[in-house]
Amino acid sequence: MSIFDSDFVDVRNLTVSLPSGRHGVAHILQGFDMKVGRGEACCLVGPSGCGKTTFLYALAGILRPTCGRIVVDGVPVSQRRKKTAVILQDYGLLPWKTVAQNVALGLKLRGVSRVDADDRVAEMLHLVGLTGFRHRYPHQLSGGQQQRVAIARALVVEPDLLLMDEPFAALDVLTRESLQDLFITLWRKYQLTVVFVTHNIDEACFLGQKIAVLSKVPSSIATLLDNPHAGDRAFRQSADFYRQCVEVREALEVSCGVANTQLEEEISCAEAIV
Repeated sequence: MSIFDSDFVDVRNLTVSLPSGRHGVAHILQGFDMKVGRGEACCLVGPSGCGKTTFLYALAGILRPTCGRIVVDGVPVSQRRKKTAVILQDYGLLPWKTVAQNVALGLKLRGVSRVDADDRVAEMLHLVGLTGFRHRYPHQLSGGQQQRVAIARALVVEPDLLLMDEPFAALDVLTRESLQDLFITLWRKYQLTVVFVTHNIDEACFLGQKIAVLSKVPSSIATLLDNPHAGDRAFRQSADFYRQCVEVREALEVSCGVANTQLEEEISCAEAIV
């Protein structure tokens, strides 16, 4: 029995085809099925150009699928959901607005009073470690700080579904790991349902309770792996974590049509070292 109480996200037979060239059609997703439990974090990995971002946009209601069905919290998705938040790799901050103004943007669009918005923004900036930066502008922040602002802006509207498109890919390794730890803290605090796109296998194995390995286009889920120790910092330092990374890598190589005969040797080396 699943530890999650329901299939919060239910995607069935999703197909997305887009115009290509003058008269052509590119089939990006085809027969794509996926379920994500309420409060679950699922990471998507796959070859470059396989449609991971396309899937997120369809799930967010930004992109209309060619056919198939997307249901979130029991309701078919036909347009943008107010309780779905999206975090992108390039932060998406408005350069002419301060940190506090960027975080408050979604609240303003929802008609939240200024007093309530100020209180919620202050609380969220405290949670992401940016209390002293509320009056700064994006160009005055580091990449990691800008991504913290993007996270705060997404969570301040109290979403129930968080979609993340390689949010930490452009950051150095220490900043990336710090933000991964912050993500785990906030995910647990708010019991969010998360779909997280990444090219980083280590990141997928640390953050995703489920790891979906996508095929080449037209894409569907080639392999779905359970990862019950996701978010456990001790797990990240263990031989079991390395084995999980190798399993995902092997599944990814199979989905790409690439063989690697060194995998078993790498597992043995990891067990000897850890």
